[in-house]
Amino acid sequence: MYRIAVLASGRGSNLQALIDAIATGALDASIVGVFSDQPTARALQRARAAGIPAHALEPGAFASRAAFDEALFARIEREQPALIVCAGYLRLIDAGIVESRRGRIINIHPSLLPAFPGLRTHRRALAAGVGEHGASVHFVTADLDGGPVIAQTVVPVRAQDTAPALARRVLRREHPLLVETVRLLAVGRIRLIDDAVQLDGRPLVAPLQLRATNRFA
Repeated sequence: MYRIAVLASGRGSNLQALIDAIATGALDASIVGVFSDQPTARALQRARAAGIPAHALEPGAFASRAAFDEALFARIEREQPALIVCAGYLRLIDAGIVESRRGRIINIHPSLLPAFPGLRTHRRALAAGVGEHGASVHFVTADLDGGPVIAQTVVPVRAQDTAPALARRVLRREHPLLVETVRLLAVGRIRLIDDAVQLDGRPLVAPLQLRATNRFA
């Protein structure tokens, strides 16, 4: 069974999408633990409700970010995950931790990377006047939201959009985007080789695009 660990800081709706996909058989995998930097995160409640071990470490209890990450990832590695999914995890991860796990950590980000890395992506997209927004799943590297992009989903920007309205529409597309990306990783179709994303042994020339059918083009 393909073993997944999930990192989350907030409400955990993308975590729930993974839980639901596993429950219905759409994703042949097991979530072996959910880990957070926020003891009150809703994601931890979702995990416990699904019978998944849930753990939180408080960053303030450690002398440095590196010390926190070492402790957190030591706990994660006890579960021997094949993949670590950052699903709304709002902390930068120490570069050494990331580099030693290159190709094993992915993140879902609410923009069409490389556009709008970091926070407040929906507000920034509206301010920039773009016609399309969306979400990306990428391999995590030491660069903030700068790792190789695996897949994306496009959401049109409407004239009347506010940041909250746009955020809600993007989030609805994040869920199938993450599930489908993890599904391809679980069956070994996607790999990171020499900083390039490969699908079925061939480098991708552009990120996979999720269609309305919730499958990649």
